[in-house]
Amino acid sequence: MNLEETYAIVTGGASGLGEATVRAIIAGGGKVAILDMDSVRGNELVNELGTSTIFCKTDVTNEGDVKSAIDKTIKAFGKLNVVLNFAGIAVAVKTIGRDGPHDLNLYKKVVDVNLNGTFNVCRLAAEYISKNTPNESGLTGLIVNTASVAGYDGQKGQTAYAASKAGVIGLTLPMARDLASYGIRVNTIAPGLIITPMLASLPVEAQEALSSQPLLPKRLGKPSEIAKLACFMIENEYLNGEVIRLDAGIRLP
Repeated sequence: MNLEETYAIVTGGASGLGEATVRAIIAGGGKVAILDMDSVRGNELVNELGTSTIFCKTDVTNEGDVKSAIDKTIKAFGKLNVVLNFAGIAVAVKTIGRDGPHDLNLYKKVVDVNLNGTFNVCRLAAEYISKNTPNESGLTGLIVNTASVAGYDGQKGQTAYAASKAGVIGLTLPMARDLASYGIRVNTIAPGLIITPMLASLPVEAQEALSSQPLLPKRLGKPSEIAKLACFMIENEYLNGEVIRLDAGIRLP
């Protein structure tokens, strides 16, 4: 596979890691449907990037939304062969805090978006991708999900987020095994500390403190570096069933 032959949907594609990946695929000659809840930013990107993109307002936990977005993608581009899941939310709440135990509905919401939403997009898109004509290696397409280093070593206040991302890590190999007979590869990226809009909003002192934690280089990661790995996963057809940490060697204390 190569970027010129990529017809992708990117969830969470209107900002952060998703936006960077959208830009990288478009720069490589591919076509992308941006799935996001932010209609304003999503349509701004389409206006900027041109006819190689479309925007679909999508709640990844909603089956109807996802099916509609997939249908629009195939209608616009004639094909779907790559899925990249970046949609996600994070909260910072301890299991027991000043206000009592962790709110169960909040926990469920994080897991619903990050884990169930990811699976929802995967299962629905895989059905369409499996109908593609296989290439000479028997491949019909690719799914790339996004976990986090928190899925391995989550910190205090990250029970919901870490659990959801650990779930994404855990589904990688079984899903790759499930979909191998349909020609679909499945890989996962586990980013470390990346300069997303959320991190960029922190005070300079906080950003500097975080920058000292990676082994080398001593800085926060760039969304473009995640995008490069996503593109590598698209183009290297022998990469399958893998979770790759992109974190400059960090292990969260």
